[in-house]
Amino acid sequence: MTDPSDIDGDVWVTPRYLAGGAANVDPALKPLFDLCFDRHNDEYGNLYLASPDRKVRLGFLPEGDDDGLWRITAYTDPFAAPAWGVCFNDTAPTELVTAFTTALATAYAAGPGAYLHNGAEQDRYDAIAPLLDERWKPQYTGYGSALALRSPDGMAGLEYATGRLDPQQEITTLQARWYMEGGPKGPRWYATASTGTPVPLVAAVTTALADPAPVARWDSFLSPLLRPHVQLTPVVPPPPPAPTPLDVHRRTKARPRPALTTTSVPRWSTSSSTHPAAARR
Repeated sequence: MTDPSDIDGDVWVTPRYLAGGAANVDPALKPLFDLCFDRHNDEYGNLYLASPDRKVRLGFLPEGDDDGLWRITAYTDPFAAPAWGVCFNDTAPTELVTAFTTALATAYAAGPGAYLHNGAEQDRYDAIAPLLDERWKPQYTGYGSALALRSPDGMAGLEYATGRLDPQQEITTLQARWYMEGGPKGPRWYATASTGTPVPLVAAVTTALADPAPVARWDSFLSPLLRPHVQLTPVVPPPPPAPTPLDVHRRTKARPRPALTTTSVPRWSTSSSTHPAAARR
């Protein structure tokens, strides 16, 4: 059983795609730290990671120019344009980022054939299957998307764009091959992945997105916009209320009395000289 003190939060949030970002982002960075990625912080507090060969880079940008909090890119050559790029904004559930960086670390350890495989040459179904398994429904968007799915409650979605896209815009804007989003009307979280992103890496995100298991958050930091749409459960159930005097009375009344036994009442022999009647003579 997990020790509640090890959980980063005091409530479980369901569904996870409405939980917002977690307070602790270390789990999303750890897979790349474990591979000894170089680290650099700028004067504003942004964090930059780079693989030893500089072909995989991550930026954690709380003080960036826009709401793109996480930007991950990969390169066939350290000085070339990115082969693919992925972005998560500042309200995306951190578990999605952790799923991606964990899959990326595994792919990087396996070699360039895994983390630089062009996603356009792979079967996209592997990335949408986790959502279909959780009864996400196909939608017609009317915007030229080859595929669009919505969660059963309509609060999260995925779009896979068809046709030719501008490689530069895929990296720097929302006009990417893969687009995921969630939340009530108004500001929503989003995640994008460009055409070249290996499908297994996208599938890691959609698998985490479709996972019905709740995620931990601090109740006091949960967005008021999300509260009406989520189910909250305490990480540690509250202790049962103290018994009332009536509860104590009922329990005492319900307690069975001890049964009488042959040894519970003294027995005197009629022939004994110590019989009380004989003692008075």
